[in-house]
Amino acid sequence: MRLACGSMLGMLTTATLPNDIDALKALIHQLQSDVSSRSHEIERLKLLIAKLRRMLFGRRSEKLERQIDQLQLELEELQVAEAEAVAPTPPTPKSTTQRHARRPLPDHLPRDTHTHLPDDTHCPQCGGDWRQIGEDVSEVLEYVPASFRVIRHVRPKMACCGCDGMAQAPAVSRPIARSYAGAGLLAHVLVSKFADHLPLYRQSQIYEREGVELDDSTLADWVGHCRWLLNPLVDALRRHVMDSDKVHADDTPVPVLAPGKGRTKTGRLWVYVRDGRPSGDATPPAAWFAYTPDRQGEHPRTHLQSFHGHLQADGYAGFGKLYEGGEVVEVACWAHARRKFQELHEHRPTALTTEVLARIAQLYAVEAQIRGSPPAQRRTVRQQQSRPILDELHAWMQRQLETLSRKSETTAAILYALNRWQALVRYADDGRLEIDNNAAERALRGVALGRKNYLFAGSDAGGERAAAMYSLIETAKLNGLNPEAYLRQVLHAIADHPINRVSELLPWNLAPKTPGAA
Repeated sequence: MRLACGSMLGMLTTATLPNDIDALKALIHQLQSDVSSRSHEIERLKLLIAKLRRMLFGRRSEKLERQIDQLQLELEELQVAEAEAVAPTPPTPKSTTQRHARRPLPDHLPRDTHTHLPDDTHCPQCGGDWRQIGEDVSEVLEYVPASFRVIRHVRPKMACCGCDGMAQAPAVSRPIARSYAGAGLLAHVLVSKFADHLPLYRQSQIYEREGVELDDSTLADWVGHCRWLLNPLVDALRRHVMDSDKVHADDTPVPVLAPGKGRTKTGRLWVYVRDGRPSGDATPPAAWFAYTPDRQGEHPRTHLQSFHGHLQADGYAGFGKLYEGGEVVEVACWAHARRKFQELHEHRPTALTTEVLARIAQLYAVEAQIRGSPPAQRRTVRQQQSRPILDELHAWMQRQLETLSRKSETTAAILYALNRWQALVRYADDGRLEIDNNAAERALRGVALGRKNYLFAGSDAGGERAAAMYSLIETAKLNGLNPEAYLRQVLHAIADHPINRVSELLPWNLAPKTPGAA
C-alpha cells in the first residue's frame, strides 16, 4: 500500500531504510511523486478558494469593468462637449419659467465671510455717514487643498443718514456665470483631470466621500465652460511658441473613442516647445499642444505654417516638406540616434554598440559643461571638442558598414544616423541649438503616464480639449509654477480681463504673484 508522504517521512529511520539499492530508488521515486502531488493539490485548493471568494462577494469581470469605464468616459465627453458648445451664450435675464431647483450648499462646510463695503466712506452726494439697511449674500463653493469651504460674499446695503443716498459694493465676478464653483475648485477639477488623469466620475466619487455631492455632469459642465474661457490664452501661448527661431517638436499616439463603434481609434497629440534656457536665452519657455485624428504630414505643416527657423524633431517623414523651402531648417536628435544602438546593446552587447555609445557619451559630456552658456561660447567649445568626435564617428561608422550584412539591425541603426548626418551635426555650428529633442519628449511624459489611467479620449473634440489644457499645465511647469495655483489665479481674473490684454495672464507674467511657485 502506498503511504502518504508526511506519514512515510515520519516512519523512516536508519533502521527502517531498505538495504537494497533498487528498493531505495523505488522509495525515493515514491517520495518525489508524493511531493509533486501535494504541490498540485495546494495549487488546486488555492484556485478553488479564489473561485469561491468570487462567488461569495460577487462575480468580478475585468472586461465588464473596462466597458463601464468606457461608458462613463463617453458620457463625460458628451456632457463636457455640450457645456463647451453653450458656453459662449451671454447671460439672459431671469425667467419666470420653472427651473430645476439647485441643491443647497452643505451646512456642515466651514464658511468664510468676506464683507465688501462701498469704495466711498461717506455719501458722495452730501458727505453724510452710511448706515446699513440690509445686505445681499451670495455663496461660492471653493476648494482649498485637502478641504472644501464655502466663501460667503456679503455686500451690505448702505443708506446715507443725511439724505436719500444709497450705495453697495458691486457683485463679485464669478468664473462661470450663475455657478457656485469658485476659481480654486475649477482649477482643482482641471488639474485632477488633465494633470493627474482622474476622470470626472472618479472625482465625483472622491468629493462624495467629503460629503459634497457634485454630479459628474456638473463637473463636465464646468470643464466645458473653462475650456471656452481659456481659449484666448491658449491662442496667445501658440503665438508665443511660433514666434521663436527654434522649436522642438514631437508627437505621441492617444487612443480616442470612435463614435458609434464601441471601440477606440488612434489619434495624435503634437507638442511644440520653445525653450532657450540651455543657451542662456531669458525668453520664457512654453509648450503648445495640438490634437489631430491621425498622423498625416499635413497636420504639422498646418501647425508650423507661421514658423520660420530651426525645427528640432525626430526623423518623421511628415516634416520633410517643411524643409524644402528653406524657411524651416532641420535639426535632428542624437537621443533618437543613440536609442537605436542602446536597444541593440541591451538585447546583446557587442564591441560595436559599446564603442558607439561611448563616443556619443563624449558628446553629451561636452554639453554638460556648456549648458546655460551664451550661444557664442557654446559654438566655440563644440567646434573645439565635439567636432573632432563627430568627424571620427562618421568615418568609423562608414568603415563598419563594409563589414556588416545589409539586413542586420546594426546596419539599420548606423544608416539611421548616416542618412541624417547633416541634421545631426548642425547643432555643433550653432550655439542656440541643442544636441537632442529631449525638451519635447519631456513635455509628452505626462501624456504617456495618463494613457494608463484615462484609457482614451472621449472624442476628437475631447482630444482638442486635452491639448489646450496640457498647453497651460505644461507651460506653468516649465516656468516653475504650481499648475493648480496658476489656473486658480487665471480663472479668478479671466472672465473680466480685456481680451486684447490676455497675454498678461500667461504664466511668466503671473509668476511673481502665483503662490506655490517652484
